[in-house]
Amino acid sequence: MFSSIKRVLIGRPLKSHELGEQKINKTKALAILSSDALSSVAYGPEQILIVLATIGAAAYWYSIPIAVGVLILLTALILSYRQIIFAYPHGGGAYVVSKNNLGVNPGLIAGGSLLVDYILTVAVSVSAGTDALTSAFPTLHNYNVEIAIVFVIFITLLNLRGVTESASILAYPVYLFVLALFILIGVGIYNILTGGVAPELHTPLGTPVAGISLFILLRAFASGSSALTGVEAISNAIPNFKDPAPNNAAKTLIMMGILLAILFSGIITLAYYYGTAPRAEVTVVSQIAEDVFGRNFMYFFIQGTTALILILAANTGYSAFPLLAVNLAKDKFIPRMFLMRGDRLGYSNGIIILGIASIILILAFQAETEHLIPLYAVGVFVPFTLSQTGMMVKWIREKPQGWVPKFIINTTGALISFIVTLMFFLTKFNQVWSILVFLPIIIFIFHRIKKHYDAVGDQLRITTCEPALQIEGNVIIVPVAGITHVVENSINYAKSLKPDQIIAVYVAFERDDEHKFEEKWKKWQPEVRLVTLHSHYRSIITPLTKFVDTVEHKASESNYQVTVVIPQFITKKGWHNILHNQSSLLIKSFLLYRRNVIVTTVPFRLKK
Repeated sequence: MFSSIKRVLIGRPLKSHELGEQKINKTKALAILSSDALSSVAYGPEQILIVLATIGAAAYWYSIPIAVGVLILLTALILSYRQIIFAYPHGGGAYVVSKNNLGVNPGLIAGGSLLVDYILTVAVSVSAGTDALTSAFPTLHNYNVEIAIVFVIFITLLNLRGVTESASILAYPVYLFVLALFILIGVGIYNILTGGVAPELHTPLGTPVAGISLFILLRAFASGSSALTGVEAISNAIPNFKDPAPNNAAKTLIMMGILLAILFSGIITLAYYYGTAPRAEVTVVSQIAEDVFGRNFMYFFIQGTTALILILAANTGYSAFPLLAVNLAKDKFIPRMFLMRGDRLGYSNGIIILGIASIILILAFQAETEHLIPLYAVGVFVPFTLSQTGMMVKWIREKPQGWVPKFIINTTGALISFIVTLMFFLTKFNQVWSILVFLPIIIFIFHRIKKHYDAVGDQLRITTCEPALQIEGNVIIVPVAGITHVVENSINYAKSLKPDQIIAVYVAFERDDEHKFEEKWKKWQPEVRLVTLHSHYRSIITPLTKFVDTVEHKASESNYQVTVVIPQFITKKGWHNILHNQSSLLIKSFLLYRRNVIVTTVPFRLKK
């Protein structure tokens, strides 16, 4: 039944040679890898206005020069990540750049930040999309958390079906959103130019505002820079592109930058001229759309596509998180399970872990976007800063032809990213302090995992100085619970191995049972030695493990190997297992960690 449900939800398994068909072209890549960055125009401008609102509506004109600063940072990041794509064409983005140029720990800071950031990408995007949906339908506002979780499950299943299939579905909402915002910006600017917008709605540019300070402006700039989250995703996901992958990735990155710049500056311009103020339960884009079109078809079209792209922007996380996890797993910093491809050739374990972690975050923050965005933004600006700094070191070290302009671009990006990161810590410390706690913990865990894998590798390598075990003979212990076909099967198997000795062990709770069983055994298997153990506390495990330890200690003195053969019957149907006590599994789990004991199970399959 599980297999059938899996086929319906995920689809038929794909053969390994079909991997090439799962690569995506620039059109689809722009949809699934840029959706996070493009969708952030729905809340990035709003974050600027929220900060300026603390001074008053007169300060809203500062959103224009702040937006120019954000666009300068966007340009530096786009040009920088374009260089990263060609310098590191196998993907990995900020993690690989930082590790190769700054060292392992900076690389792990970047990698750990991005892993958390992609989880936040899903949580923020889905929460923001839910906000947009409930702005249009206020009666749903009380069900934000439930709606967000349903969307996460849907996107997780969509990605488990494979990159190509998810890209084919997601391309339409993304391009519809871009079209909707182009229409909104176009009609809005037309109204402004034709005098359809009252001039008293906005404060003229350059108007002096009491209470404004450089600190407030930097804080608003840092908040607005949250619109740039997701810019790095393409550099992480280069392996998803069709050949030539670096060229296609670079062109997609440039197109994303152009679209993001147009949409971001357009929304900021409309918000300024229409005098839009941030409100708790209605988004800025919703207010602008209502001011421009009223509550008609176009308003609901814009809200619908905005909600869709905000929700589906989570797909950027699903595209980039598994590939970043692959790079970390290759370097042995996270479990090797992240290297495994699923039935549909995607990295299923990464996709599933991302979905579960995102749901936990949504539950923890109750799907409140405002509380998630600062943590989300600082989580991505730390890798931004490290990757730019890493590229600066690379150019200084290698000095290739024409390196100076590249160095200037990376230096500009590094400085601005560092300022934005500092501003987040200074102005929103109560919301982002947790990154200072979980990043060291994550890096510590990375190193512990790496240490474990290195230790395992050293012990498994045949060139190690560890001497191979010399076996002179074999003693087999068979725990028996009665005289049955299951026990007979295991005894016959033990005899076939021709060991030096077979010992059957029976644990009795009552003295009478002990004597009766001994008599029956002598008649049934006289050639097999039986040892009966009395359990005062009705436990099979304790006396049995003590006996095995005693035999193992004596056997090791003569280089004898102790093997425990566990009889186990397998029920015809899985649910029948709950009707039995599974003592064989319990014995096995206890004995597996005995240093010099081999444990094997002999199954006896029931036919009915």
